[in-house]
This record gives sequence, C-alpha cells and structure tokens, in this order.
Amino acid sequence: MSYRRRSFDGGRGGGRGGGRGRSFGGGRGGRGGGRGGRGGGRGRSFGGRGGGRGFGGRGGRGGRGGRGGFRKRGQGGMQGGSRAIIEPHRHKAIYIARTNKDDALLTLNIVQGSEVYGEKKIVVEKGEEKIEYRVWNPYRSKLGAAILCGVKNIWIQPGTKLLYLGAASGTTVSHCSDIVGKEGVVYAVEFAPRCGRDLIQVAKTRTNIVPIVEDARHPHKYRMLVDMVDTVFADVAQPDQARIIALNCHNFLKAGGNFLISIKASCIDSTLDPEIIFAGETQKLQKEGLIPKEKIGLKPYEKNHQFIVGEYRPSKRKTTDN
Repeated sequence: MSYRRRSFDGGRGGGRGGGRGRSFGGGRGGRGGGRGGRGGGRGRSFGGRGGGRGFGGRGGRGGRGGRGGFRKRGQGGMQGGSRAIIEPHRHKAIYIARTNKDDALLTLNIVQGSEVYGEKKIVVEKGEEKIEYRVWNPYRSKLGAAILCGVKNIWIQPGTKLLYLGAASGTTVSHCSDIVGKEGVVYAVEFAPRCGRDLIQVAKTRTNIVPIVEDARHPHKYRMLVDMVDTVFADVAQPDQARIIALNCHNFLKAGGNFLISIKASCIDSTLDPEIIFAGETQKLQKEGLIPKEKIGLKPYEKNHQFIVGEYRPSKRKTTDN
C-alpha cells in the first residue's frame, strides 16, 4: 500500500501518533488524520515505538498544508510537488520562480545542499545535472525588497567586488555571494560579536565571503583586508549612517564606482517626517561625493525606509576616519 505526497508545501506530518492497538496510523480521529496516542504505536502499530513521523509512529500535527511538509524543519515548502518555471530576472544572476501559487525571487546556490537562514530551495533537474536555487525572502533583506520594488540597478553581478556594511548574520550577504560567484568577492563587515560569529560560519562554506568583525566607523582597522571595490552597500541602521558609508567609500570605492544604502528614518530621528529625514541624508551624501541616481521606498516589505542607489564622484580623495 503506497502513500503519495500530494501537497506542494506538504502537511505537517500525518497523525499525531498511531493508535495503541493494531492501527496503521489512524487512531482516535481528530484534525488532519487521527491524533491518536502521543507515544505512537505501543502495540503492533506499523511505525513501531516512536516510529516515523505521520506513518503510525510519533507523527507531526495533522495535515493542514502548512510549512515544512516532508522536509526538515524550517526549510519551508517550495521544493518538490508543484512545478516551478524558472526565469532569469533582468538583474544578472537573479531569477524568478513562477508557480501556480505565487512567484519567488531566487539566486543560484553556489554551495549546493547548504542553507543559511532556513530558506526554501528549488531543485531543477536537467538530464543528470541538478541545479539548486535558494529563495530570497524580501522581508528579511533590504536588497531583496528593493529588487522586488523595482530598483533599476543594483551594481552587483558576477565578478563584482562588493563591500557590505552591516552584514549581520549573513542573510543578504549569502545571496550576494551567490550573485558575484566564484570570480567575485564580498567583504562583509559586522560589528556585533554574536552576529559576527554567525557570519564567520557562513563564510566557512562560502569562500568568496571575507568576514570582518569590526566597527564600520573605523575603516582603517580593516584596510589591510579589503581591496578596492566596485560597489559599496550599507545597511547599518545608525544615526550617522551617511558618514559611515562615506568613510568607507573614500577608502575603498573606485572613482566612478557605485553605492547602495538603505535608510531607516526612525534610526535617525523618530520625531520627524520620514521625507524630511531622507532629504537631509541625501544632502549629506552629496557633500561627500556620493551622487544619488535612484531612490525608491521599500513598501510593503519595510515601512519608512528609502533605498538609494548612486555613483561615487570624489572631489578630493579622503582616506582617514576623520
């Protein structure tokens, strides 16, 4: 007798155990396929004592078609089941998965079989070759949100040398790692020690990430680790974030290079209108030779945020922290 995995996301296992007698995974009714006894099959149940999840043993909680399905906890459910059509995005090395449920932003996983933050994955088979994509969650990434909100240029592509300020635990950094590929590099700066430890773990398998646990206000402390870069991205959420990105651009960004910054209004002044704050930050950037070319909001993914993309035109090269 065979059982098919029918849903795209999967149920949450089967019943919550089998019956205590000779049940095959049924038991005492309940939602989603019999909740049965919690211990799972003490008599002759098919799963044995504590057997497989949802197959007579100690199953998951009733099949409601929620997250998880038949895979590891936290992986979510875009893998298997329904078919997905993968299309290239207009930004290089970024893709869109189209399914009968919804669409998703993807990057090609350069470390197949690995995950960074419990993200969903899609595997496409082409003959004997398997291609694995990672779903990019825009609610956990300002850059991902900006792409879905229609930003025209991100200046991150295969081969790019990227300086990333405010790397946190490596969520967005890992997708940038996928994009720049083996020919590119991501210099990831994070000040918080706990996040820095997580970032280092990510970099152990993604060799194009250089983790730097240091304060981005003092670029001289890591100047021996960072080469001249093509693009600088800042997501530091600090009151002096315009100064922070300017210092790093003066030290590491090529003239004519590009910058990206995510500005959170409440981190600068929660009492002022966000538009006033954004205008003030734009002026600060311009004084440092950082010329905005594009500005977009990040709704519905983030409130009171502005994402700015621009070009670096230094009038006089500055290389100090002052």
